[in-house]
Amino acid sequence: MRHMQGVSLTYGLLETLGQSIVVGEFEASGFPTEAELCIRFGASRTVAREAVKMLTAKGLLSSRPRQGTRVEAVSNWNLLDPDVTRWMTERPYTNKIYRELTEVRLAIEPVAAALAAKRATKADLKAMRAAFNAMRDEASHHDLALLADIDFHVAILKASGNPFIIQLKELIHTALTISIGLTNRIAGHTASLPAHEAVLIAIENGQHDVAEKAMRAIIAESIDMIDTFKGD
Repeated sequence: MRHMQGVSLTYGLLETLGQSIVVGEFEASGFPTEAELCIRFGASRTVAREAVKMLTAKGLLSSRPRQGTRVEAVSNWNLLDPDVTRWMTERPYTNKIYRELTEVRLAIEPVAAALAAKRATKADLKAMRAAFNAMRDEASHHDLALLADIDFHVAILKASGNPFIIQLKELIHTALTISIGLTNRIAGHTASLPAHEAVLIAIENGQHDVAEKAMRAIIAESIDMIDTFKGD
């Protein structure tokens, strides 16, 4: 029981520190020392040390002799780590990051759509159709429509049948949440139903080249909108 409690405390501190690092809380003050962590968060040295070790393994922190522990540049973070990917949703975004996340989608989703047209099972097709129907039915409810939109794209990733693509689900989910949320706000409405239906029908009909082209068009349009976005 004590071991389980220690693990829980460690992960609790990991979550708090991870989110704080990603949103830039320590950019001005620098990362706290082990003693400061213990005082600030009421943690034992063992818990603080383990949390720092885990954040270091994720690329968010580094320790050097006489320099202490410091926050690493974003380029050194393990952005494919599920925790880091999730924490990224809390980070203040710039056009550059919006674009980079959407470029990841452009590199993966059209290929996934093409593979889905070749490999989708009946269950996969059912999941895609259900997500599309929810997008249509909830079009007037922004948050629900956004969730359905994300479900649609994730269903296609799963339908690709490629385990490496499926392993990128968390990263793509984050990119979808952020980029689709922004582009919908820019456009002033939810996603284009005809554009998404074109992808769905192509997959259902096994037209891999049509599915890839249709998905590429959706994401390319998102990039164009992001490039024109000047912020609130």
